[in-house]
Amino acid sequence: MPDLAPASLLAQLDTQPRVRDFLARAVTSGRTSHAYLFLGAPGSGKLDAAWALAQALVCEHGGCGSCEACVRVARHTHPDVHYYAPESVTGYLIGQTRDLIEDVSLAPIRAKTKVYIIDQADRLRADSANALLKTLEEPPAGVTFILLGTSAETILPTIVSRCQCVPFRMVAPADAARAVAQATGATEPRCRMAVAVAGSPVRAIAFLKSAERQEARRTMLRSLDALPHADELDILRAAKELIMAVKAPLAEVKSTQEAVLSQNADYLSRGALKQLEDRQKRELNARERSGMMEVLASARSLMRDVLLTLEDAGGIVNEDAHETVGRLAAATTVPGAVRAIRAVTAAERTIARNITPQLALEVMLLDIRKALLCRS
Repeated sequence: MPDLAPASLLAQLDTQPRVRDFLARAVTSGRTSHAYLFLGAPGSGKLDAAWALAQALVCEHGGCGSCEACVRVARHTHPDVHYYAPESVTGYLIGQTRDLIEDVSLAPIRAKTKVYIIDQADRLRADSANALLKTLEEPPAGVTFILLGTSAETILPTIVSRCQCVPFRMVAPADAARAVAQATGATEPRCRMAVAVAGSPVRAIAFLKSAERQEARRTMLRSLDALPHADELDILRAAKELIMAVKAPLAEVKSTQEAVLSQNADYLSRGALKQLEDRQKRELNARERSGMMEVLASARSLMRDVLLTLEDAGGIVNEDAHETVGRLAAATTVPGAVRAIRAVTAAERTIARNITPQLALEVMLLDIRKALLCRS
């Protein structure tokens, strides 16, 4: 039995050593559970760990990180690894659960096992959760569920009792930045910025490798910098540019998805192809929403730096944008910066409710401009 965790788990869970070692032992011994419940605060790396565990389960080498299966999982295009997130303002739809249960009964397409990642499991409503219970308790052989939540208290006890709970500790920003610096060789100030934008060490590493995601951040910073002198037309244009910047990294994903459909078209039934197309649509929507949240995190981080500057507190994160921070601090007041941060929070909530992203951005930018120019 190997003494080390699979390569993908070592890379993904460096800031969660207990979780890493626990999952590594399960994978290398072939004793993984049929259902896990990853519990922890946002930013603790639960979703990153779920994808890493999925790699380890579908890879013939236990998660080497470099084979075709691992690459497909990393790109979220593996046909046997399924990601689910709530599609309604109120949580998961019963139709989502029924689709999942129906898919569970189908044989794997490429791997010997299938993995289902269920994000925000605390938003499984009673009808959806009850429909899932029997499948979760006795899934077909070779099926693994990975549910993600913040606390066991917020999830139905019947769901919790059918899963092996794995607690995640909150990672301190300084520790996360050091982990990213070790993995990328980038300076710690740059890594602190990446963690603030991306939300976790693994996503921060991916952010620093993506020129398009970094350009989306720069687009947001330019938009905020121009707000004190912008009119309504400027704001509409800025929101449109931000949407285009968020969607830019999705071009490669769409191309990969089309290739997967083409490869599977000859031997999958029409129903199975439709399910694959639906999963790909959900994945694209999830990635676009993630990109939106990333640019909003960029806005929040910048306005936080403005507030720190106004209060002469130091410790700004966006050191590469210190001139922008200075200009905005000179244009506003502490109450104005606080209101601007609240405008970002409101936009995050709006997008979480599936409101049109461009409309959410337009309203946010208008509200931030108003906040910045308010002198009281």
